[in-house]
Amino acid sequence: MKRYFRELSVAAALALLLLVLALVAPSFFSPQPLLSRLTAQTPSLVVAVGMALVIICRQIDISVGSQFGVCAVIAGLLAAAGLPLPVVLLASIGSGMVMGALNGWLVAGLGLPSIVVTLATMVTWQEALRLFQQGKFVNLPPGTQWFGLSQLGGQTALICAALVLLALAAWAMKNLAAGRFIYAVGTDAEAARLAGINPRRTTLGAFTLLGALTGLAAVMNVVQSPQVQPTFGAGLELKVIAACVVGGVAVNGGRGNLWGVFAGLLLLAMINPALTSLHVEAHWEKAIQGLVILLAVVADGLRTRRNRR
Repeated sequence: MKRYFRELSVAAALALLLLVLALVAPSFFSPQPLLSRLTAQTPSLVVAVGMALVIICRQIDISVGSQFGVCAVIAGLLAAAGLPLPVVLLASIGSGMVMGALNGWLVAGLGLPSIVVTLATMVTWQEALRLFQQGKFVNLPPGTQWFGLSQLGGQTALICAALVLLALAAWAMKNLAAGRFIYAVGTDAEAARLAGINPRRTTLGAFTLLGALTGLAAVMNVVQSPQVQPTFGAGLELKVIAACVVGGVAVNGGRGNLWGVFAGLLLLAMINPALTSLHVEAHWEKAIQGLVILLAVVADGLRTRRNRR
């Protein structure tokens, strides 16, 4: 219980928020609006899973929003050209993998700070997309939205896919050697190396996997709209990093739980619609989110300080 105190605290805060809404604003739980809110968070959840692995590995990637936008435009252009959705999906995932691997190579291979590397690639991909697309939308052909299913069918498919991926990733982090390698490298890279783990390869793999998941998430976002906007992904990096921090992933690496990340993402995502349902001005959203993030960081710092004593 003590080991998962942070994750359980976030889950309890989310449950308390939902209970208040159930008592004060039961219309919040109307099936279709609630399903739409959950569906809108599925791309963020997929990226947050990858981001959690990178942070646990004691790194950071602030370029995922730009990667997301690039992958979304690539997916939109290929879909508009008439390519089948499986090809579009593979191309988007592949594009994300390439961008993630580039970050990983610069960080792990050259030993550069991840914050500097990903800041540079964030700006690079942003400007490249701006120059290439010139702000133009990409109109998608019929059959692309919701994978050609009904809206209900498409929303259900996206939610189920995101939850299955989350469950598989959580299982892998606990039971597979690759998952344990990430925790070991994040805790102490030199000790991991002496134990026979390759920190560079592990770090490269984490960044590459994050890129692939970003490409997958971009397609999950594209199919929710009849058009692809070049601004897709704006602010995504802050959203998923905040979800990881609130969900119990240690900012100094080596610790974190993907189910906590899920709870953290839902908690932050529900603030805005909750304020609307409670008839509170929406400009409080950022202030409340900031307070939640600050409390999470302070709690993490106090826990680290206590463990060092």
